[in-house]
Amino acid sequence: MTDTAPERVNGHAEPKVSLVKFQPEQPQQAAPEAEAPGPRRRVRVDALRRVFVETRQNPAYRIAVRHGSYLWGGTRVLTRRTWEARTTAMHHRMMRIAEAAGNEEMVQKWEQRAYAYRFARHKRRMDLLQMAINAPRAIASALVGAGGLLLMLGIMMAVYNHNVADVLAPTNAVIEFVGWLAFLASVIFKPLLYSLPILALLGVWSVGRNQRTAPTWALPVDGDERDIVPDENAIMRALQNLNLPPLNKALKEGWKPRWVQPSTRSGNGWHAQLQLPEGVPVEMIADKKSTLAHNLLRKPIEVWPTEPRDQAGVLDLWVADPGVLTKPVPPWPLLKEGTTDFFRGVPVALNARGEQVIGRLMAANYLIAGIMGSGKSSLVIALLLGAMLDPLVEIDVHVLAYNSDYDPMRPRLRSLVKGDDPEHVVAAMDTLRALAGEVSRRGQELERIGTDTKVTREMAERDPSMRPRIVVFDEVHELFGHPEHGKEAKELALKVTKKARKTAIVLLWITPDADAASLPRGISKTVSHRVAFAINDHQGNDSILGTGMHKNGYSATTLVAGEDVGTAMAAGFGKTPGLIRSYYVRKEAAIDEVTPVVERALKAYKNDGGTWEVPTFAPTDHLADIAKVLGHETKLLTQDVLRGLQDLNPVEYGSWSFRNLRSVLDEAGHGEYKTGGRQHVSLDRILEAIAARDEDDPDDEGGAED
Repeated sequence: MTDTAPERVNGHAEPKVSLVKFQPEQPQQAAPEAEAPGPRRRVRVDALRRVFVETRQNPAYRIAVRHGSYLWGGTRVLTRRTWEARTTAMHHRMMRIAEAAGNEEMVQKWEQRAYAYRFARHKRRMDLLQMAINAPRAIASALVGAGGLLLMLGIMMAVYNHNVADVLAPTNAVIEFVGWLAFLASVIFKPLLYSLPILALLGVWSVGRNQRTAPTWALPVDGDERDIVPDENAIMRALQNLNLPPLNKALKEGWKPRWVQPSTRSGNGWHAQLQLPEGVPVEMIADKKSTLAHNLLRKPIEVWPTEPRDQAGVLDLWVADPGVLTKPVPPWPLLKEGTTDFFRGVPVALNARGEQVIGRLMAANYLIAGIMGSGKSSLVIALLLGAMLDPLVEIDVHVLAYNSDYDPMRPRLRSLVKGDDPEHVVAAMDTLRALAGEVSRRGQELERIGTDTKVTREMAERDPSMRPRIVVFDEVHELFGHPEHGKEAKELALKVTKKARKTAIVLLWITPDADAASLPRGISKTVSHRVAFAINDHQGNDSILGTGMHKNGYSATTLVAGEDVGTAMAAGFGKTPGLIRSYYVRKEAAIDEVTPVVERALKAYKNDGGTWEVPTFAPTDHLADIAKVLGHETKLLTQDVLRGLQDLNPVEYGSWSFRNLRSVLDEAGHGEYKTGGRQHVSLDRILEAIAARDEDDPDDEGGAED
């Protein structure tokens, strides 16, 4: 007992040895107990993850989820469509999009449309209420009228057959017919009743399948699920698969796309605008144009990602219908008949949306480039042939090479000089020097007259010295690169181009070499129209179209010579640069479409002592024609408008369908306009579109003057 006495150890109540032994035993026993659950939980999570992944890979499970998602997603889509059709939800959604884009005018338009819709909806409801009130009276009147009619018919039968029993024969026949219908309804009622839910489910499933509402992992792995319609989902999938690290990073961080303009039908393609995230410029998307086109099931020529001038950081994407840009261009409108007006322009091409492109001549100059076989001559020939059909126009051509493109037009040309010998270069220089003096003389004449405007048609008809002139310099790199005359040629070219706008003198600079060293510095800034056919590099592209055009997506480097013949990226023909497809007037061994046009132009051309034929050709103004068809009517059904257009101009509108009319209306901002469930065309909206177009089309456009 003395061995365990507390006072014999150290004076404490408990032995010291028990404390020393107890302290280390607790952590040694607790440590394993604290660490033990960790591996078990990790194993449990890994097992759950493995089960989940393996389940997702199970074909039966994928099929069940996919088709179940089709049903649920289809129901959701139909519900949303029904809700938007019966309410102003769609109007408010478009207003939010317009507000996000900062387009106050569009916000006001959608507010007006929402108000008009609510007013029309209230009117329909009031009409239905009134109809319900009047329904009993209408039904009673109908029954009495039908009964009286049957009785009169029976009396007529009885008189004819001399049988009083025939008075009730029509009534009995109607009763028997109603009984037969009732029997038929009783036979098919139950099968129809039982089949309606199945048909409804099939319809919902079909909508969900078309919209691909199933998760991505549940979609079929065999086959390409991409659709030719580039809607918002298709565009986002295409962008996600461009393998752009900044875009992938933004998506991982939860970036949600903001659609400035959702994907909508535009001409013969689709148009959308999307605000890109930080670190993803439009140039980065444009550099991946081939991959983007592949992801959208298109060729590179059918996809154009650009950046609007007034919307930095916004991807403006236009996607053509598959194959529409590879189909042959329609015949030139002036191939068989018609004359032109130099001061109104001539038809030269179609844009990517299939709309006619007018090449201005007055106050315009052209820079056209493209490698051999790209189709430069098709645009030049269409432009010159159109100009020839105005009897006032005089044309001079210098070709610093030996080719026969201009030979069929020789009878209508004032001069044609071909060749790259020294004397041909000297002749081109003489013409340039003469043009410099001609521009000064015409400018002095305009100042003497006291007008601040440019040369007019009336002025040219009165004074032959003020007639419009077109001067073509083809293969112009031979002139600008000449060791002796090159420097002077560049100086004269810039001087004449800058001062010729108001003098009715048009210059066409054409070259296959888009090298900046082969062109005068600043020539692309001076001319009003810049056309780039197939170009090898972006430096050459920007030397033609302007600095930074390739960066903004306006590039001809993706065009292929020999395949995309006659297709070019052009600036100056519209508000924004865009793709054009020039008309092709054929001149081959067996087919000659050029000579008849030249002969027709020669017949219109008269000497100084004769009279001048008044040009009759003018580009078709679709909006003006629609307004003419509407007349004093505030609105007309679309089929009536289409029929009226066909009666007004069978040549222009004979082949039009509702799709063509809808394209013109959508482009003008008319939008969908329905009354009583039927589409109409509003006169007020057409007049507003014409007024807005006229405001955006100034009288004097052209190249910038230094």
